[in-house]
Amino acid sequence: MNHILTKTHQKIDRFTEVLGNAIAWFTAFMVVIMLSIVLLRYGFNIGWIAMQESALYLHAFVFMLGCSYTLKHNGHVRVDIFYRNFSPKKQAWVNLLGCLLLLIPVTIFISVMSFDYVASSWRVMEGSREAGGLPGVFILKSLIPLLSFTLIIQAISEMLKAIEIILGKSQIN
Repeated sequence: MNHILTKTHQKIDRFTEVLGNAIAWFTAFMVVIMLSIVLLRYGFNIGWIAMQESALYLHAFVFMLGCSYTLKHNGHVRVDIFYRNFSPKKQAWVNLLGCLLLLIPVTIFISVMSFDYVASSWRVMEGSREAGGLPGVFILKSLIPLLSFTLIIQAISEMLKAIEIILGKSQIN
């Protein structure tokens, strides 16, 4: 059984790592676009709404799809006054219960509550309200359930790692 747990969380971690590395490139594109916006606006008095919205879209992709990568790398903000002094086994219990009782229910709630919002956007193929804006607002809104999906699968990976530690089959990475 330990072999199955290890293989499963390693596959999820690989997926999250690939996604995180791909999304990281969006930050570079975002910097280039923002630099272009500033240079065009203040240097040549030119501006395009679509270009400005593209920076917003990239920021949304980085934030929404980067959350699972951040979770994998234990980069989320946490008050660890007690946690840091816990033994690895106690930390694993906190991680397991935190994922099971907090992270997964919240992400399921977000996904369920966003379903009609996202579905109605897809029904009308919602575009920007701004003249000359990007036509893919429905794609942007689809990031909400994708956030939930990626966080849930990474939470499963974190829970599997915690179970291995609790059972004494692994050490904290």
